[in-house]
Amino acid sequence: MKHKINLFFLLIFTCSIKAQSLRGITGKSDTSYTTYKAYNDIKKALPDVPISWVLDKKTASVSEERNITYASIGKRSLKLDAFFPRKKSKSSRTAILIIHGGGWRTGTRAQHIPLAQHLANLGYVCFTPEYRLSTEALFPAGVHDLKAALRWIRANAQKYHADTTKIATLGFSAGGQLSALLGCTGDNPTLEGNIGTLEHSTKVNAVVDIDGILAFIHPESGEGDDSKSISAATYWFGYSNFENPKIWHQASALTYANAQTPPTLFLNSREDRMHAGRTDYINILEKNKIYSEVRVFPDSPHSFCLFNPWFEATVKYVDDFLGKVLGR
Repeated sequence: MKHKINLFFLLIFTCSIKAQSLRGITGKSDTSYTTYKAYNDIKKALPDVPISWVLDKKTASVSEERNITYASIGKRSLKLDAFFPRKKSKSSRTAILIIHGGGWRTGTRAQHIPLAQHLANLGYVCFTPEYRLSTEALFPAGVHDLKAALRWIRANAQKYHADTTKIATLGFSAGGQLSALLGCTGDNPTLEGNIGTLEHSTKVNAVVDIDGILAFIHPESGEGDDSKSISAATYWFGYSNFENPKIWHQASALTYANAQTPPTLFLNSREDRMHAGRTDYINILEKNKIYSEVRVFPDSPHSFCLFNPWFEATVKYVDDFLGKVLGR
């Protein structure tokens, strides 16, 4: 009798969940977050800070390949750019998957080309992928795309002289959230998807999270406030956090953090809400004797990593961390 009652309430709960809302899928690019807009916003907010734009600049020491198809969904091709040292090396190099931000709805991979170029100049093999945003497809589509990108890196490691045992994810804002999620869910069947070269692993060996949250539903989180307008996360999930909290937890790195979580570097701005769940996540890492590091840029804006005077320090912190946990 008790078993039948439990099944009854499970059925009621399941039926009470609304269908995933598709209202955010417009089929049109959202350009509300651009480097140009971020620059102007910072200049207005911090008029006394001498900020400068870091340009996409080719150099003789770095080879580049752009607009490479790493996976396809029907007729839709997913692209990435590759940046790697021109000078040959006897040993394979650490690879970095660099994930752009923009609230899972806007932003482009081009915003982190300067970061990829600078890191490639230091000896890393860097890849900047696009992924499906909420104007095109809802969670977990973008996660599936980035998992496919990780498998693509392993499938093409020999060509780019990348070390398949030294793959890091690095992301900013929404990309930071995705970087941590990928790091915590390597080869997790619930999030792998079925696109790209499925025979390869999606395990990650190090994580860099630049102002990306670790938990969506958390006392420190600002995500999910739909009181004035639909939040970026609500658009991405197709549910508000009270309509279907399960899916919000499913996308949170904190949900999966455990003894297999890779070493993690946090680079954070003055915006406390942008690292929701960080302390809880670090506590799990410390419990399992896994290295983590936090670097905070005092009084810096959320988009600090795109501009100097913070960009060069960002590159140095990433290089120091990856050298410490993976070697070069």
